[in-house]
Amino acid sequence: MKVGAVIITMGNRPDELRALLDSLAKQDGDLVEVVVVGNGSPVPDVPEGVRTVELPENLGIPGGRNVGIEAFGPSGRDVDILMFLDDDGLLAGHDTAELCRKAFEADPRLGIISFRIADPDTGVTQRRHVPRLRAADPMRSSRVTTFLGGANAVRTQVFAEVGGLPDAFFYAHEETDLAWRALDAGWMIDYRSDMVLFHPTTAPSRHAVYHRMVARNRVWLARRNLPALLVPVYLGVWLLLTLVRRPSRPALRAWFGGFREGWTTPCGPRRPMKWRTVWRLTRLGRPPVI
Repeated sequence: MKVGAVIITMGNRPDELRALLDSLAKQDGDLVEVVVVGNGSPVPDVPEGVRTVELPENLGIPGGRNVGIEAFGPSGRDVDILMFLDDDGLLAGHDTAELCRKAFEADPRLGIISFRIADPDTGVTQRRHVPRLRAADPMRSSRVTTFLGGANAVRTQVFAEVGGLPDAFFYAHEETDLAWRALDAGWMIDYRSDMVLFHPTTAPSRHAVYHRMVARNRVWLARRNLPALLVPVYLGVWLLLTLVRRPSRPALRAWFGGFREGWTTPCGPRRPMKWRTVWRLTRLGRPPVI
């Protein structure tokens, strides 16, 4: 199976980007074809053979990654598998691409693999980087219901069937939107603890738009994908969880602004998942109300 990789960059981490590209070049098996997308910025110097696309404006994370997908042909069809990696990450092993090939070859219904993210200094995996509710043991691989946006591999047939990431989300929850559509189409998602991306420990709230985007996109996610009966339940649960976490007053104000925006702005096409998909999510340990 042919493997490609999409990396989006703001051009501000040239050393980390070069280290990531070196780790891709060292992968076992056939060469991994790489496209680096400059998301509203020039692409730093890259090794020979690495393709680049420079966008005149920042399209956000999903928009930038969608451009990277199309660089491999419509829906990425020029390759069988696409890895998506943060530009400040680093593949820990030389066998990640080969493990992806073997996993997708062994399971025809496997659509997405979520890698384990570990801090390069401590080796610790944050709970939020384990895409399931029972996240205490990051070393346990399992079927899951979503995946990590900057450390994953997707069978390109998934994009051909269900489309790419939702451009309008810009930042936050675009992975879950794709995951739910893929699961509804019959694909499965695996979390693999043996496929590791080293990435410095950070807090997502470092982004100025974090609280607004998280709330707005949570509403869009529900409006786009959930059966009508579950929309108020899902959003009510997340409202309560947000209040329990006691964010600061400015953060809470931004969150409620985003929540309101999610209801008053277009969310894109609505394709509610089947009830059997709701049941599948529930059996996998994450019913779509949490």
